[in-house]
Amino acid sequence: MSKQITLREATNKDLIALHKIQVAAFMPLLIKYNDLKTNPANEPIEKLANRIAETYSDYYVIYFGQNIAGGIRIVPKENNRTRISPVYIHPIFQGKGIAQEVFKQVEQKYNKTLQWELDTIKQEKRNCYFYEKLGYCKTGVEVEINSEMTLVRYSKRMMKD
Repeated sequence: MSKQITLREATNKDLIALHKIQVAAFMPLLIKYNDLKTNPANEPIEKLANRIAETYSDYYVIYFGQNIAGGIRIVPKENNRTRISPVYIHPIFQGKGIAQEVFKQVEQKYNKTLQWELDTIKQEKRNCYFYEKLGYCKTGVEVEINSEMTLVRYSKRMMKD
């Protein structure tokens, strides 16, 4: 399966496709939690264009075979920490192990990272379970977005030889 899943640096040519997938991936959560401020489904395409153009982060297109399946943004921080924000897979490709393989590939590519960080919705138990399965642990940092939704921070420490 890993041969089917590849990452390629995003360019402006990917903008429309990535934005459509981002909206499709996050829309169910936007509807469920009515989070107009932080939900990526509510972001204008210009914000995605800015993220792709950033020099301090890397934005990748996730391919499943020949199909664009999603996107992931990697933000290196100080002290060999790296943040993932956002990561998303189109709903028709979810549940196929794509995200798990993407995380494996990203960890190999950014092998100097000592600590990975990301946020997810505390109330989304499947997302929390997924990150915990990958070795991420809750840090205790939580941000209440509204009465229905809280973001919870996760981190994963890497073992280095």
